Order: sequence, then structure tokens, then C-alpha cells
Amino acid sequence: LSGSVLMVLLDIYEHTIHALGTLFQNFKKNVRFLLPVLLGMGCGVILFSRVVDLLLLYLEFETRYAFLGLVLGTVPLFYRQIGKHGLPKYCYGIILAAVAAGFLLLGFNRNLFPPVTQPNFLQCVAMGGIVAASSIVPGIDSAVILSTFGFYELYVSALADLNMMVLLPAALGLIIGAVAISAGMDFLLKKAYTVTFSALFGFFLSIIPNMLNADEKLVAYRFQGYWKDVGTIDSL
Repeated sequence: LSGSVLMVLLDIYEHTIHALGTLFQNFKKNVRFLLPVLLGMGCGVILFSRVVDLLLLYLEFETRYAFLGLVLGTVPLFYRQIGKHGLPKYCYGIILAAVAAGFLLLGFNRNLFPPVTQPNFLQCVAMGGIVAASSIVPGIDSAVILSTFGFYELYVSALADLNMMVLLPAALGLIIGAVAISAGMDFLLKKAYTVTFSALFGFFLSIIPNMLNADEKLVAYRFQGYWKDVGTIDSL
């Protein structure tokens, strides 16, 4: 469930992106705006992570499809938002082209990048940049993008094991990516709001079928971790 899409629907996305992209130009003003946003993010993680974890443990199938329903529910709201300044007919072509590009990248080329198991410093930084991009750009699901580029299992295991050799350079990439991508998005939204959101909406539509595939990878990964902990079937 894309947080950036929800920010678009709440009409605070542009302000947040502008504050991040121009963080050091008007530092005090931007920090005053961003602090409540970051506080809300932290509260959301603390309040909902345990609840969602329990739901996934006892009602995994129902929970995953409930979230898929929530994602589908944002589609008409997202569509309405991209047309708030008018939606020229050529933008429908941009939406279709973005859908096709998304399917090509995420569907047909799913195994283009092998899973990264022994990352170097630059790969860890790149993983952090991908997380930043998927968090900031509306409609981009981080699990799908990380899975596409072979970083998904590495990301999950690094967080689970608190592997600082991976997480510290990833944090560097996250910070650099957040500032750079926010500045780029701020520029695009000012210069070409409707075209930019049309392309993002099309890519968002192409990602929806891949969300469950990424969830299946997480289920498989958890299952493998479980058997690694308890041993083989013969030993039980």
C-alpha cells in the first residue's frame, strides 16, 4: 500500500517533495513541515507493524488480499488526482505506454537480474537508492522493485539480522537517493504535473499484478528460514 500514493490523495505529496528537494535552501521551514510527517511515519510503523505481523501470521491469505483490495481502491482516486489540472487526450497514450513499459520490465524480464547474495559496497548503496525511489515515487511498490533487481532477499535478511555491513551503506544510498529523487520529482511536478503523474499512474497499474508475486517470494523466504531453524523433516 503505497504511502506516497496516499500522500497524493491527501494532497500533501507536492509540499513534502518540495520540502525534501529544497531541504537546505530553507532548512528551518522545511524541517518544521517534515517533522510531523516523520513523526506520523514512526507512529504508523510502531502501531501497525505488530498488528499486521499478527494478521499475516494467523490470517495471511485474507490479509494479503485485503491489502490488494485497498490498493485497487486507490486506483480511481489516483486517476482523479492526475486530472485535477485537466487531462489531455495524449496523456491516455502516456498511461498506456507506461503500463506496457511496466509489464515489460516487471513481467517479461522478471529474471533479468539474479538475486544478490554477496553484495559489494556500491550494490548496498544502490539498494538504498532503490528503496528511496520506491518510497518517494507514487505507486512504486518497493517489494516489487527490489525483487526485480535481485535485492529483495538481501533486503529482508539484512533487516532481520541487523546486518550493518549491508544496512549502513544502504542508509547512505537511501539519504542520497531521497534528496536527489525528491529534487527531481519537485522539478517534474512543477514543469509537467499531468504528464508526470500520467506516466506514474500507468506504471502503478502495471505493478499491481506483481504485488502478489512479491508477497509469494516473502512467504517462500520465511518458509525456508523456518526449516533452516528447526532442521529437516526427518529430524522432527
